[in-house]
Amino acid sequence: MAAGHGGGGSAGGAGLGVRLDRGAGAPAPWQQVHDQVVAAVDDGRLVPGDRLPTVRALAEELGVAAGTVARAYRALEASDVVSTASRAGTVVRDRTAQRGDAAARAAAASLAREAVAAGLDDDAALSLLRGALAAARGR
Repeated sequence: MAAGHGGGGSAGGAGLGVRLDRGAGAPAPWQQVHDQVVAAVDDGRLVPGDRLPTVRALAEELGVAAGTVARAYRALEASDVVSTASRAGTVVRDRTAQRGDAAARAAAASLAREAVAAGLDDDAALSLLRGALAAARGR
């Protein structure tokens, strides 16, 4: 799944390297496209700014309906893996900040569970969080 790296590189149809398993127990084709693009982004084969093939080009390469690829691209967009603009096409997004946000959300959820388990009300839990934030910032 080699892609052109760097700002606005093109991943071209053949370069994207999506392969469909058409076996009986295989996931739906759109899910396979989605999962393979996510894996390529996660392991660095696709980097922010890399352009995915057009829906039509990838559908033709894979021998599936354009709606199948469009569904995968919509799911990728909903997951903030890619963004689509009419002139720029479908481009891999920079997920660095999103990963940090996800970690912060997970920590906040953990704090909320612990606060509820300890019987703290919202004000007490928020006070603890404010104190921890101040300590982390060196205040």
